[in-house]
Amino acid sequence: MALFITFEGGEGSGKTFQARALHSKLRQTAVPVLLTHEPGGTELGEKISRLLKWTGEADISPLGELLLFNASRAQLIEEVIQPNLQSGKVVICDRYTDSTVSYQSYGRGLDIELVRYINDTATRGIKPDLTVLMDIPVEEGFSRRPKRSRDRFELEDIAFHERIRKGYLSLADEDPERWLVIDATLSRARIKNIIWKEVSQLLKDRGYMK
Repeated sequence: MALFITFEGGEGSGKTFQARALHSKLRQTAVPVLLTHEPGGTELGEKISRLLKWTGEADISPLGELLLFNASRAQLIEEVIQPNLQSGKVVICDRYTDSTVSYQSYGRGLDIELVRYINDTATRGIKPDLTVLMDIPVEEGFSRRPKRSRDRFELEDIAFHERIRKGYLSLADEDPERWLVIDATLSRARIKNIIWKEVSQLLKDRGYMK
């Protein structure tokens, strides 16, 4: 018995808020749950995350990005995701392989089959049972972001982020049974209810709840 849920979306979509909200809801209902994130989630992963997002000394190639994200991911699988799934917990991850396909393939232009192959190698084939996509128009998402320093990906132009959004929607179209696509312009409360309706049914199916 295990359940793996991932949250995806572009900048300002609210995915992190909703991942945390679901984690809190599951804890309140006494469901064993763990919340983690990418890139990061381990000591090594956090170092890689800082390098990927905030390095100012070197230009990282698209292939370099792909390999760094998956180095972080492989460590997260080894230390966090796989052991917690094996112990029967619900694991929630803020970003996962679909981010890499969207950002490094649709966004950067890397071959999609190469990206998927490296993702699958890093994850040992562990795939989400449910992926929640918080879909929002790019410019509206950026308008929500607080005025602060932007990381390497947030500094990319609108066209880059439009390609990422298109990538996410294409992935969801390919596998509609796994994806829950949500209009991220809805109220937070309404979005939480939509997610809970979907997740609670999965929990019942897996025997976590009656």
